[in-house]
Amino acid sequence: MNTKQDGFTLVEIAIVLLVVSLLLGGVMKGQELIDSAKVKNLGQDFRSIPAMVHAYQDKYRALPGDDRNARMHLCPGSSECTALGNGNGVIDGNWDDSSGSESVRFWQHLRLANVASGSTDPDDAGFLPRNAVGGRVGVQRGGTVLGIPGAMVVCSDAIVGKLVRQLDIALDDGNPATGSMRAGTAGEGALVPISATNPLDDSASHTVCASL
Repeated sequence: MNTKQDGFTLVEIAIVLLVVSLLLGGVMKGQELIDSAKVKNLGQDFRSIPAMVHAYQDKYRALPGDDRNARMHLCPGSSECTALGNGNGVIDGNWDDSSGSESVRFWQHLRLANVASGSTDPDDAGFLPRNAVGGRVGVQRGGTVLGIPGAMVVCSDAIVGKLVRQLDIALDDGNPATGSMRAGTAGEGALVPISATNPLDDSASHTVCASL
């Protein structure tokens, strides 16, 4: 006896493939929008911190964190709201320090001056600033990080390579190995610059630093 076998027609298969392709396209487009939003937020850190520094300098004629008269400027009615900087004109310490240095005090001075938002208590778990992907954001003197010139640099870590590329295109020359914005990977006590022998990995985390 002849039996009828049910199956998909070519039209049905074509419809399924079309729906799948539309779904995949939507997912990919959605991921692009998410990545673009992250890059925009990451870029805002690099744009806003110089403006904060200039605002503090205009108000007090000193660098935040380095201000030797910080208590006079920032502690009305109290003599112990912050520690003093040494007033040597640079931010001493490393961008990823967790306590004690001018690089850490930088954030306290900005916040006490109402130039930046956030906790003014260095012992607060949320005191150290974080970027849009959860990495640290910090500042230190220039010339010692990834070969970037300038008096001060801003660094931001835990940024995957594909976002590093977009960030550098948006803010610099599009090459994370050159220019005023550069990327690096963790090394023995220092960041290792992106280069031909240490290429950018789109899926790995990197640290991005830029001159103020």
